[in-house]
Amino acid sequence: MKFKLTAKERNWIVYDVGNSAFVMLVSTIIPIYFNYLAGNGGLSSSNYLSYWGYAVSISTLIVALLGPVLGSFSDTKGFKKPLFILSIALGCIACISLGFAGQWLIFLIIFIIAKAAFSGSLIFYDSMLSDVTTEERMDHVSSQGYAWGYIGSCIPFVACLGVVLGADFLGLTMENAMVIAFTIITIWWAAMSVPLCRTYQQKHFIEKKPHAVKESFRRLGQTFRNVRKEKKIFLFLLAFFFYIDGVYTIIDMATAYGSALGLDSSMLLVALLVTQLVAFPFAILFGRLSQKYASERLITLCIAAYFGIAVFAIFLSNQTQFWILAVLVGMFQGGIQALSRSYFTKIIPPEQSGEYFGLLDICGKGASFMGTALVSLVTQLTGNMHAGVSMISLMFILGILFFSIAVKAPKDIADTTDATR
Repeated sequence: MKFKLTAKERNWIVYDVGNSAFVMLVSTIIPIYFNYLAGNGGLSSSNYLSYWGYAVSISTLIVALLGPVLGSFSDTKGFKKPLFILSIALGCIACISLGFAGQWLIFLIIFIIAKAAFSGSLIFYDSMLSDVTTEERMDHVSSQGYAWGYIGSCIPFVACLGVVLGADFLGLTMENAMVIAFTIITIWWAAMSVPLCRTYQQKHFIEKKPHAVKESFRRLGQTFRNVRKEKKIFLFLLAFFFYIDGVYTIIDMATAYGSALGLDSSMLLVALLVTQLVAFPFAILFGRLSQKYASERLITLCIAAYFGIAVFAIFLSNQTQFWILAVLVGMFQGGIQALSRSYFTKIIPPEQSGEYFGLLDICGKGASFMGTALVSLVTQLTGNMHAGVSMISLMFILGILFFSIAVKAPKDIADTTDATR
């Protein structure tokens, strides 16, 4: 297989570079700034962590509920690109608005909108994979997307980091520095979406019919009924629900957890920058390894590694351990996300990719509703953050169990998929 990317594949990857900047913001600066606003509002460290977790949970729950409907709607001929552009526009408007929110509750409400719009754009984006490349190149292209997303997002992040950490030197208040940071991320995200928005063509689709909305709901209902019969898809979704729950919970709450432990916020940001730098070569490595080893084996390896990371996080207590955690996450983060995306693309009907990725979002980012809510709830009930974090490791145990069963299940839709192309 040739590793050189086509123009369509490159444009698809460039959007990963753009949206990953927002991911970095959510994982690093936003929780720390919310901690600053929460402190001004008189919230304790435990309540700060809990409210942050609840906000993340609400945003993912919104997408979990709307995702399948929007995904089904986007499968209609000519609908995917407009919905994709609309979600990006809403996300960018909310992102830049975060800089002007001076009260912690208002900030959280805007954040929920921004993250929901961002997550919605990924449903359409991920489902575009089958339109921009071939099945045999999916693992490679998906891994390249995550890899360049990690390294590319470092450019605006470093700029934001310089503004935020150097606010005093630049004569800026924290609030003014954050306005600049959110503006940088918004411009980067919007600009990097342009190549894909200009050139994307929906190759696999459902023909437009009268009453498109009603028809989308009908197809979605049929998909829900069918997915229970398609054992491989159903079992993978179940496995994905648990193991990606743990992954996203770690991503969403790592900085908040470190801040609540009292670790130096500047070093937390630098450590998570290292995560991105480490993730770049390892995401490419997993893409190359997928040409030699079955993606099922590599996904299993990543889940097992994440279980070890989750156990390690329970005992986290100092800055050095956080650095170790950041490096370990970087080694496996790209692999588990990229290979899961391409593996799922291979086992679903391409003309219904929007619907199925909407379902995947329920089990993916929607699943992190359970993870972040569970960590927040246990932390609040016990008053012990380590007890809350311990809940994450259970997700990986269940994930690897169901994934091993899914791998052995037959691909029930194979004949149907071939017939509908």
